[in-house]
Amino acid sequence: MNKKELSARLAGDILLGGEISVHRLGYGAMRLTGDGIWGPPKDRKAALAVLRRAVELDINFIDTADSYGPYISEELIAEALFPYRAGVVIATKGGWNRPGPNQWTHDATPTHLRKAVEGSLKRLRLDRIDVYQLHIPDPVVSFEASVETLAQLRNEGKIRLIALSNVTQEHVERARRIVPVVSVQNRYSFADREWDYVVNYCERNGIAFIPWFPLGAGKVAGDMLNQIAQAHRASPTQVALAWLLRRSPVMLPIPGTSSIEHLEQNVAVASLRLADKDYQELSGVTELVASR
Repeated sequence: MNKKELSARLAGDILLGGEISVHRLGYGAMRLTGDGIWGPPKDRKAALAVLRRAVELDINFIDTADSYGPYISEELIAEALFPYRAGVVIATKGGWNRPGPNQWTHDATPTHLRKAVEGSLKRLRLDRIDVYQLHIPDPVVSFEASVETLAQLRNEGKIRLIALSNVTQEHVERARRIVPVVSVQNRYSFADREWDYVVNYCERNGIAFIPWFPLGAGKVAGDMLNQIAQAHRASPTQVALAWLLRRSPVMLPIPGTSSIEHLEQNVAVASLRLADKDYQELSGVTELVASR
């Protein structure tokens, strides 16, 4: 595959909330930070170069969160890309605190979410955040209170569209009674299908589904993935992403990397089409694993 064919445009488009069109292959900026998703990257120039290359490859949906670093990922995005190219959408999240590397604590209180949105606006150098996601429901805070706070911030013009992450279908339904929900971001892959019913719900309701950890696979799944990848002369990651793109028209994968080489390999997936047989074999992996 030559460089001219590298473009996220080839994955097609998805419309968020009936308002914002983005290409159906985005970029997740979590891994740009230091070890444990904590502190600055070891190579800041390389991190900035990856972000700039992503936009060059027509990626126009970049996913981040204030807890990545914390704050570092958002700061890198602004440093690399501001002023933003027309059409580039930055989606960020709030609802976690970060006491240390690989440590996450809930805080989706109205006070924290307001502070989080204000901080993200400042770091990203934006007047309004296009897509703001509740990172995870807080078990000791009313879910409705969290969502209502985001709805208020939208009414104040600080958020354009509201989204959810790490939620059940019930959460989505409850949130939609308060405010439109444009996307759901949950752990999901061809071999990790716990949230299949949420994907189906999102498809029925025109809500984008953003999968994270798209390569989750055990040994049986990994062996099958490797076989199909070899047949396509592709990497296992590429095949796993191609499966996601085919799984549903509302699927919006956001593979992350700190390497330009891997970024380009991920974007090449936009023009990779799995044969029906390969897609069905990968789709049946969860049943195959369960039967053993």
